[in-house]
Amino acid sequence: MRTLIDTNIVLDFLLQREPFFQDAELLFQAIDEGEITGYVTATTLTDIFYISRRHTRSIEQARQAVSETLTAMVICPVDRAVLELAFDSGLPDFEDAVQISSAVAQGLEAIVTRDAQGFSSSSIPVLSIQDLLRQVRQQTSG
Repeated sequence: MRTLIDTNIVLDFLLQREPFFQDAELLFQAIDEGEITGYVTATTLTDIFYISRRHTRSIEQARQAVSETLTAMVICPVDRAVLELAFDSGLPDFEDAVQISSAVAQGLEAIVTRDAQGFSSSSIPVLSIQDLLRQVRQQTSG
C-alpha cells in the first residue's frame, strides 16, 4: 500500500519518542519488509533535520536522521501546484495541507498519522498506524 507517513511518525521512530516509538517501529518494519511503500513530502526532510538537531543538539545525528529517511522513504515533490492546492484548501495547518495535497498529487492510497483531526478534510483515507497495519495484513492474507 502506497502511504504518506506524517512527519511526526517519522520523528517518533527516528528520535525514539515515547509513548509512540513502538508503533512507529512496527510501521518502519512493514516498510522495510515491503508490505507498505512509505512516502514523505520533501518538506518533511527539512523538518526532520531541524527538529532532530534541536532534540539531539547534534548536526551529525540530524544528518543521520535525514539519511535514514532518504533510504527508507519515497520523496514526494512539493512544487508550486502542490503549494497552491494546499493554500487554496483553507486548512488552518498549512503543513498538514501540504502533506494532504502532496499525497493527492502522487495518487497515494492513505495517510498515516496520529493526528487524524488535522487531516480530517483529506480526500484520501487517514489511518492510525495500527489501522494501516491491520488493513495491509488483511489484504495480504485474504
